[in-house]
Amino acid sequence: MFTGIVEEVGKVARIEKNGVTGKLSIMADIILEGTKIGDSIAVNGVCLTVTSINGGNFTADVMGETFQRSSLGDLQMGSFVNLERAMPADGRFGGHIVSGHIDGMGEIISIEPEGTAVWYTLSAPRKILQGIVEKGSIAIDGISLTVARITEKDFAVSIIPHTGGNTILSQKRVGDKVNLENDVIGKYVQRFLEPQQKQKESIITEEFLRKYGF
Repeated sequence: MFTGIVEEVGKVARIEKNGVTGKLSIMADIILEGTKIGDSIAVNGVCLTVTSINGGNFTADVMGETFQRSSLGDLQMGSFVNLERAMPADGRFGGHIVSGHIDGMGEIISIEPEGTAVWYTLSAPRKILQGIVEKGSIAIDGISLTVARITEKDFAVSIIPHTGGNTILSQKRVGDKVNLENDVIGKYVQRFLEPQQKQKESIITEEFLRKYGF
């Protein structure tokens, strides 16, 4: 479990791909303090397991599905990434509950400065947009952010200088892909409501309405 508060920006030192699977080796400093093999680290919002630590680098295995379903497949040697260690039991929720299991990718469609802040507008699949609410939380590349605006096609967040300066978001450009994870509480609510919605759809039919005089 993570909180979406990025601890450090790391740098990809090596990428190895063996068929569809592969390994990432990432240069880091802060997040290696106290970290051991088997621990979880969120890389751009994707939960990965540390398989080895060598000096200032850690390595993690990446499944083919993860490469395909996240922006990790676009990483190259030298790419910068957001890093966060799993939250300790006595830690603080500075952001919101983040599982590290992304729901899909979004695309940055506009970047607009406004005073000291910067507005990022992103398009996303309909399934992800349905789980977003205004003033609710969303994780973008592992960063806990508050949704400021939402439409049927996109949503927007406003970034303060601290967030821009301490994550890779300020390096992003229009057209770049980012990892998105909806608020897990909202996803549970959607799941609980699905049976009721399906039941209503199956009962209220044209035949049912005609039978009762409608």
